[in-house]
Amino acid sequence: MEQYVGLDVSLQETSICVVDDSGEILCEGSVISEPEAIAEFVKTKAPHSKRIGLETGPTTTWLWHELRALGLPVICIDARHAKAALSMQINKTDRNDAVGLARIMQCGWYKEVRVKSVACHEIRAILNSRAQLVKIKRDLENEIRGLLKNLGLRIGKASGNVFSRRVEELVVDQSVLQQAVCPLLTVRESVRQGIADLHRKLLALARDDENTRRSMTVPGIGPITALAFHSAIDEPARFRRSRSVGAYVGLTPRRYASGETDWSGRISKCGDRMLRAYLFEAAGVLLTRVPQWCKLKAWGHRLWKRIGFKKAKIAVARKLAVLLHRMWRDGTDFIWSNKEVAA
Repeated sequence: MEQYVGLDVSLQETSICVVDDSGEILCEGSVISEPEAIAEFVKTKAPHSKRIGLETGPTTTWLWHELRALGLPVICIDARHAKAALSMQINKTDRNDAVGLARIMQCGWYKEVRVKSVACHEIRAILNSRAQLVKIKRDLENEIRGLLKNLGLRIGKASGNVFSRRVEELVVDQSVLQQAVCPLLTVRESVRQGIADLHRKLLALARDDENTRRSMTVPGIGPITALAFHSAIDEPARFRRSRSVGAYVGLTPRRYASGETDWSGRISKCGDRMLRAYLFEAAGVLLTRVPQWCKLKAWGHRLWKRIGFKKAKIAVARKLAVLLHRMWRDGTDFIWSNKEVAA
């Protein structure tokens, strides 16, 4: 008899439900949220389990990899899809959610989520830390500018060490203002050093990976964008068609079609927000800063004249995502062309 298991995971305890192939509950229980405890319960109570389902969550990656290593057929499903089914329950409890997840496994009404490798999550952790520090640095600079602007002191365009020197020059005769600004400058310098350290680590990771170096041959794509793309995709074979990557990143228009209504809206903005922002930035660099011509740049400039710069950047960003995936899958470098051929 085939058995199906649902896991409702929290930080402390995991509720477990086992159902048979007809949806009848065979057993229920709860264990601590540790892979060994969950595996022992499942192997004891459901030795013939065919599918074991859990939702996406903060500990999903760790549990999925550990339970897979212990030989369990674990499937990760999108929490939004699970919510659509579980919302029909009158009472929401961990026990009822585990029952619902088990029956979702039993009937097969789910969409499996690919759990990325540990290496991808490690790279992503460095990228997230760098992005957070960049945001903190920007917020500190804006706060300092606001404090000085109230008293008519303008910093102007300045970055790096120039920013600190300019601030110190402006507040040299302002003792009270120095007490407010100097601690912010100290924190900003510490954050700036942290960004530089993380950036060096990312550059080392990019140099050591052949596929990342190949992606960097595309104009506008630097090591940060290339690493963000590879850590988001993880495995190129998961996409049968390269153009599906554009939709995965959220760079394709939404569509609504029902009866007499059929319209396309703005881009969906689903998927990886960081990667989408980096691709959008790379598209702007390609269109405005890269001096050498290629077919992609020529195509983007034609769009720029017809629909405007912002929409053209979005379209080029989607093309970059498709191109990066194709190059990764085929193991090929970017092919340049002159302006006349590109036109």
